[in-house]
Amino acid sequence: MNNFQELVTIIKILRSPEGCPWDREQTLKTLKPHLLEETYEVLEAMDIGGENLKSELGDLLLQVIFQANISEEKGEFSIDDVINKLKNKMITRHPHVFQKNISFKTSDDVLNNWEKIKSKEKEHLNRKSILDGIPTTFSSLLEAEKLQKKASKVGFDWNNIEPIFSKIQEEIEEIRNEIEINNSKNIEEEVGDLFFSIVNLARHLNINPEICLKKTNNKFKKRFQYIEKNCDLENTSIYELDKLWNKAKNLE
Repeated sequence: MNNFQELVTIIKILRSPEGCPWDREQTLKTLKPHLLEETYEVLEAMDIGGENLKSELGDLLLQVIFQANISEEKGEFSIDDVINKLKNKMITRHPHVFQKNISFKTSDDVLNNWEKIKSKEKEHLNRKSILDGIPTTFSSLLEAEKLQKKASKVGFDWNNIEPIFSKIQEEIEEIRNEIEINNSKNIEEEVGDLFFSIVNLARHLNINPEICLKKTNNKFKKRFQYIEKNCDLENTSIYELDKLWNKAKNLE
């Protein structure tokens, strides 16, 4: 028995009547937040590498095996079925690798063909819109990026980056106008439009907006915590706080 099979067996034992009460209680629904948490922890560990990444990838793999085991108990499919489905998908979607008479010159050619093959697969045949298939569980930033990418594939996109800067400025002015007349509903919509335009900018720069904002959040946290350690927040002026912020920035 190899390591993978041993791990599958361990999960089965944990789910058995003689196993762990917590593991036996889990369902696909209850595992959702755990899968999301493990995914974010992997993303963080990818910036660290080494033992951290090894550990977090293991936790993510556990979620896959756990869900497959629950589905097997329900008589739907097993982890072997998951692996076979994935193997077939990789071969089918890479004809330029596994078929001698097909070749592509660029990554874009590969991705375009990938989408064509994907659209013909059984799971995707009932889609009525090119925008269908984006999970509702995506974060708003990721959903915006995926919507834009799908629309871009049929030519609904700017040819260069300059119009995006103009659009961002336009959205900022529209926010200012709505603030002046104190229209709270429209302010919310216009701020959303600004976010959408900034996601478009990130996409054209080949930057993932979710990861980009996460890095900025971490940067803000680190700098603010430096300020906390070096002053009494309640009795320090905004001018002095700003000086400490810049000092934290220069120390990076």
